Amino acid sequence: MVPPFNFRLTSLWIVIVVILQALTPTTITLVHSKTDGPDVSALNVMYSSLSSPSQLDGWKSSGGDPCGESWEGIKCSGSSVTEIDLSGLKLSGSMGYQLSSLTSVTYFDLSNNNLKNDIPYQLPPNAAHIDLSKNSFTGGVPYSLSQMKDLEYLNIGHNQLKGQLSEMFVQLSKLKELDLSFNKLYGNLPQSFRNLTSLTKLHLQNNQFSGSINPLADLSLNDLNVANNEFTGWIPDELKDINNIETGGNSWSSGPAPPPPPGQKSNPHAHKPLSKGDEKSGLSGAAIAGIVFGVLLALVLVIALFTRRRSSTPPSHFIDEDRVSQRRAFTPLASQELSNDSRSEILKDFRGLKSSDSSSSLGLQSSLSMGLMPTPLDHTKSFDDGEFVNHMSIKRSSSIRMTCYSWADLQTATGNFATGRLLGEGTIGQVYRAKYADGKVFAVKKIDSSLLQDRQGGDFGQIASNISKLRHPNIAELVGYCSEQGQNMLVHEYYRNGSLHEFLHLSDDFSKPLTWNTRVRIALGTARAVEYLHEGCSPSSVHKNIKSSNILLDTELNPRLCECGLATFHQRTSQNLGSGYNAPECTKPSAYTLKSDVYSFGVVMLELLTGRMPFDSSKPRLEQSLVRWAIPQLHDINALGRMVDPALRGLYPPKSVSRFADVIALCVQPEPEFRPPMSEVVEALVRLVQRSSFREDPGASRRMDDYDY
Repeated sequence: MVPPFNFRLTSLWIVIVVILQALTPTTITLVHSKTDGPDVSALNVMYSSLSSPSQLDGWKSSGGDPCGESWEGIKCSGSSVTEIDLSGLKLSGSMGYQLSSLTSVTYFDLSNNNLKNDIPYQLPPNAAHIDLSKNSFTGGVPYSLSQMKDLEYLNIGHNQLKGQLSEMFVQLSKLKELDLSFNKLYGNLPQSFRNLTSLTKLHLQNNQFSGSINPLADLSLNDLNVANNEFTGWIPDELKDINNIETGGNSWSSGPAPPPPPGQKSNPHAHKPLSKGDEKSGLSGAAIAGIVFGVLLALVLVIALFTRRRSSTPPSHFIDEDRVSQRRAFTPLASQELSNDSRSEILKDFRGLKSSDSSSSLGLQSSLSMGLMPTPLDHTKSFDDGEFVNHMSIKRSSSIRMTCYSWADLQTATGNFATGRLLGEGTIGQVYRAKYADGKVFAVKKIDSSLLQDRQGGDFGQIASNISKLRHPNIAELVGYCSEQGQNMLVHEYYRNGSLHEFLHLSDDFSKPLTWNTRVRIALGTARAVEYLHEGCSPSSVHKNIKSSNILLDTELNPRLCECGLATFHQRTSQNLGSGYNAPECTKPSAYTLKSDVYSFGVVMLELLTGRMPFDSSKPRLEQSLVRWAIPQLHDINALGRMVDPALRGLYPPKSVSRFADVIALCVQPEPEFRPPMSEVVEALVRLVQRSSFREDPGASRRMDDYDY
C-alpha cells in the first residue's frame, strides 16, 4: 500500500507536468520536430572542422537538433536548415566536407573570420547567397560553383586564392554580384563571363588578371572595378557609360581602339532613343559595315582558291605548335556534357568510323568522354581532337621543342635542392619544386645517376627528346631537361594539387574531398592517357609504373599521368611498382607488358572505389592485399556497398559503382590474355558516363544514391 504522503506527492507532480504542458506547448512541439539528418550531420562535421569553437552556442560535434535548439547562426524552415550566418565570429579551421548535404541552405555567410586551407570543392548546392570574403583561404576557385544555377551573390574577395579562372560561369545566369578582389588570381578572363546576363556588380581589383576585358563588354554592369591588375588592350566603349567604374593600375593601350567585329552587340548601357541625326549616322555605319563585309567576303574567296590550289601537296606531319598552344583547356565533365541528341549522333558517327580509322575514333572518344566541346561563345576554332590525336604519334612529333636548362639555373630555382623543396621520391629519383623569379613553378626530377652509368649525356638528351614527344591532355608535359656535371634531370609542369595518392590516402577527411563523379573522371582521363601510350603511339609505349602517386591532378582535378617514357630505367632497376600494383606475371621489371599496365590501372581504379591502399599491412591478414580482398566481392552488390570508400558518405549512385566494379574485375584478371586492351577500358568508362549523363543537378534535393545510373 502506497503511503498517503507519497501518494499526494506523486499527484502533485502529475498536476505540475500537466500545467507545464498547457503553458509551454511550443517547447513540447519543438522537441518532436527534429532537424533533417543530413543537415545535422553536415553541421556536426563543420563544428569539428572549425575546432569546436565556444562562440557557436548550442553546436555539437555529434547529434543535436539545430532547428529545435536554435544553434548560433542557424535559421530553419520546418526541419530543414535554410540559412547559415557565422560572419565575424573569429572562427578558424575549415568548413568540413559535407556542405553538399545542405540542400535547403540558400544563405551561406562565413565572411570575416580566420578560415584557412582550400575552399571546399562542394558548397551548399542550392545557395543563392555565398559570402566567404575576408578569410585566409588558399587554393583556387572551386569548380563546383559552375553547377550552382541559383547563385545570385558570390563574394570570395580578400583571401589568398591563386590560379586561373576556368569556364565556370556558363550556367550562372542569375548571378547579380561577384567579388573576386584582393586575391592572387591570374590569367585571362574566361569567355563564360559573357553568360552572366544578370550581373550588375563585378569587383576584380587587386589581382593579376591579364589580357583584355572584352568578355565584359556586353554585360549590364553598373559597378565595375578592375583596378590594379595586368589588363592590356582597350576599355570597350560599352563599359565607359557605367556609373561606377575603376580601371586604374593596368597597362591599357594608347591610341584609338580598333573597330568592333561585325555582329557585336550594341552598348547595353545606352538606352537613349535615337535622334534623327543618330539615325543618319546609323545608316552611314550600316553602309560602312556592308563595305567591310564585302571586302572580307572577297578575301575569303581568294583564300579558299589559294587553299584549294595547294590541296594537292602532301600534308605536314609536324605539329603546329601555335595551334596546340591555343587549344582550350580541359574542364571537368560536369561543365560541358553533350545533350542526349548530340551524343547519340556522335555515337552513330563513331560506330561508322571505328572500323576504318582507329586513330580518328580515338580522337572522337576524347571529345565525347572529356566534354571537349567549345562553348557557344568561343568564336575561335578549337583544335580538332581527332586531328590532335592523329598527330600525336611519336613518329610525327619531331618538331616539338623543349628547353635545355643549366645545372646552375635549376640549382638556384630549387634552393640548392633543399629538403623543403622535395616533392617526393620514386624508384628512379627524387622530385623537387623549382620556383623562378617570374613566378613560374616546375617539378624537377633528378634521375638516379646509377641508372645512367653506361650512358652518355647525349643519350639522355635523346631520351628527354622522346619523352617530350608524348603529348596528350592527360599526360604531364615535359618542358625541358638538364644533363651537366654528371647530373641528369627532367623538368615537368608543376601541378599544385599533388597526386591522387595524396588525395586518397594522405589528406584528412575534409580538406581534399573527391566526389564520385570526380573519381570516375579521374579514372577515365587516366585510362585515356594509357590508351594513348599503348595505341596512339608508334611504336607502342609500355608505362611500367602506373600507380596513384604517378597520377597528378591539375587545378580542376583532371588527371595528368607522369613518368611516361621512363620504362627504359625500370628495366635497369631491381625495384618495381611496389606491393599491390604488380601483375602476377611480373616477377621482374623486364616482364612488364601492355597487359601489365592494364592490371596496374585496375588497382588504381580499386583505390578510387575503396579509398584503400594497394597493400596495407595494418589491415587483417586477409585484407592486406587490396586485389585479393576485393575480387570475390566485385560482383556482390551487397558486399560492394560495404567496399565503397567511407569518405563518400553514401553520396554515390549504386548502379554507377556496380559498372565501375565490372571494369575493375576485367582489368585485374590473373591471366594477362583475359585482360582487355585499354581502348576497351576507355569505351566501358565512356559508356558509364553516357548512361548517367554524368550530371549533378544542384536543383534536385536528393542524395546521389537516388540517381538511376
